[in-house]
Amino acid sequence: MRIETATAAGDPDRPNEDFTGVICPGSGRGGVLAVLDGVTPHPDGTGCTHGLPWYVARLGGVLLELSASRRDMTLSQCLAQAIGRTAAAHRDTCDLSHPNTPQSTVVAVRWDDEAVEHLVLSDSVLLLESPSGAVRPVLDDRLDRLPEPVPSLRARLRALPRDSGQRAATRREYTAAVEALRNAEDGFLTAAADPGVADHAVTGCDPRAAVRAVAALSDGAGRLVDVFGRTDWPGAFALLRTAGCDGLIAAVRAAEHADPDGTAHPRGKRHDDATAALAEL
Repeated sequence: MRIETATAAGDPDRPNEDFTGVICPGSGRGGVLAVLDGVTPHPDGTGCTHGLPWYVARLGGVLLELSASRRDMTLSQCLAQAIGRTAAAHRDTCDLSHPNTPQSTVVAVRWDDEAVEHLVLSDSVLLLESPSGAVRPVLDDRLDRLPEPVPSLRARLRALPRDSGQRAATRREYTAAVEALRNAEDGFLTAAADPGVADHAVTGCDPRAAVRAVAALSDGAGRLVDVFGRTDWPGAFALLRTAGCDGLIAAVRAAEHADPDGTAHPRGKRHDDATAALAEL
């Protein structure tokens, strides 16, 4: 079994808000891998005194521990309990009802001799490689299917000159429209303070013999495919195998530097935290 992880902050002056972790028990062929991507705090605050890195590390650590120790629980149940435990850890000091309470995307994979289970919540990406080399992406695409006015505002925003006042105003309108759909009906979901979102994660299970390797990417690493179009998901997996997780992140940074102002490839951040994890089972 080969397991490799790498992470890089998008801004050296800000803490990395991603999390990755792996647990491989000493006996057997089982293991758990998780990648979480914290949602950048809103400028109006979050109601939490601890900060997003604390939240993401706490949630990721509890999720890993439960997923490894409680094989009788599904990954959705493990995530629900991890959200509940994390909320309990700061409910007395923080306002968990705040609309911008700390939150995160989640990718989790758990395997043993019989099966490979997976869970994806929000826009981080899981890749499953079969013994034949075929790569299947597992995506929670609700962010791409948001109702109007989000698609129209997005198209208008991308068509406006980057430094124009009209673009700045449209960006504020677009951001508000997206935020209104966060953890809302017909919107998209992230792990925050409500354990119930775990029931709506994208989940699945494959026979162990059908999966040769798995990879998890935060959206900052996945943008090599879905923002810059430098390759497709099978190509990203091939790059992980040949250049490693650091190599994939380096390719992302090269694409970002080639389009520093987002002219050719519009995006919310010039550079984003990027995390990749690869496990050859």
